Amino acid sequence: MTTPHRPTADELAAAHGGTIPDVAGPDLRVLFCGINPGLWSGATGQHFARPGNRFWPALYRSGFTPRQLHPSEQALLPSLGLGITNVVARTTARADELTAEEYREGGAALRERVARLRPRALAVLGIGAYRAAFGQPRAVVGRQPEPLGTTALWVLPNPSGLNAHYTLDAIAAEFRALREAVESLGDDADPAHPAQG
Repeated sequence: MTTPHRPTADELAAAHGGTIPDVAGPDLRVLFCGINPGLWSGATGQHFARPGNRFWPALYRSGFTPRQLHPSEQALLPSLGLGITNVVARTTARADELTAEEYREGGAALRERVARLRPRALAVLGIGAYRAAFGQPRAVVGRQPEPLGTTALWVLPNPSGLNAHYTLDAIAAEFRALREAVESLGDDADPAHPAQG
């Protein structure tokens, strides 16, 4: 296996303000939604690419993938029923560079994307981003009471290494709860309104 490319300082700077394509498609089990791409992702074209980001380890530890994937293997995700998008497409060094208007517009665009792709579940990775994008200031991590059409809506912890509120094990546990909930839904079930046990 070749050593992954490490962007130079110039490449990181040049990535500011750019975008990277979603990894998505129809019939997904879960569409994961980051806040916005960081510079490392912008420079490599790979989601959650910065070393120290815990998305890929959490995905594996929670049972979504059979092994820990490298960000360069993101194209394998749709074959596993998984995808990645972002609330805001613009690449920045930090999420706090984003404006309230960008979050609101991103939330509206995300609703349209979900209506088109119709994943079983949308998982927004970051409670602050979800609250800002969807106008839900009191939302908490976990399944949200209101689905998006037929798509169940979840909020998971931000996997950034800067998120000191959650350990990798705690993030993986939240991912696992999502996986188990999605797997408990039969192919014919409405993921937004599961049968009550």
